[in-house]
Amino acid sequence: MAQSAETLRPPEPLAFVHIEEEHLPEVLAIEREAYPDPWSERMFRQEIEQNISFFYVMLFEGRVAGYVGFWLVVDEAHITSVTVRDCYRRRGFGRRAMEFILDQAKRLGAHLVTLEVRTSNLRAQALYASMGFNILYRRRNYYNNREDALVMVLPLVNSRN
Repeated sequence: MAQSAETLRPPEPLAFVHIEEEHLPEVLAIEREAYPDPWSERMFRQEIEQNISFFYVMLFEGRVAGYVGFWLVVDEAHITSVTVRDCYRRRGFGRRAMEFILDQAKRLGAHLVTLEVRTSNLRAQALYASMGFNILYRRRNYYNNREDALVMVLPLVNSRN
C-alpha cells in the first residue's frame, strides 16, 4: 500500500545546516532546475547576508537535497524559499523542510508565519494547508511571468509564552 503525502517520511539522516559558500553551486543548480525565473547568485548572496535572514541547506547522504530560507522580523517569520531537488520530491522532504522552518521560527520567538505560493503550485498549496496554513489573500501579478501568488498564514503556538 502506498503511503499518503501526509505520512511519507524521507529516510534518515536528514540534516539542516546553515548555508556556506561551498553549498552555493549546488543551490544554484537546484534553483535553475526548479524555477522558470531562478534567483541569481547575487540574489542568494544578498539574502544570506541579511541579518533577518535564516538560510539552510538540507543535506541527505552528503548531498544538497534542497534548501530553505525565512526572514524573522520581530515576531513574524516569512518563508522566502522551500526548494527540494527533483530526485527527492514526493518523498517527504518538503514536509520535513517545512517542519524544520516552523520549529526554528517558533524557537526564535515567531508568533506568525507567512509565505507566498504560486497559484499553479497545487502540491505546495496542499502541503501548506495540511500543516495548518490558510489563504489570507491573492497577490496579483506577483511573479515575473505575471502569475498570481497566494499569501498564506499560520499562527504559531509559541512555547516561550
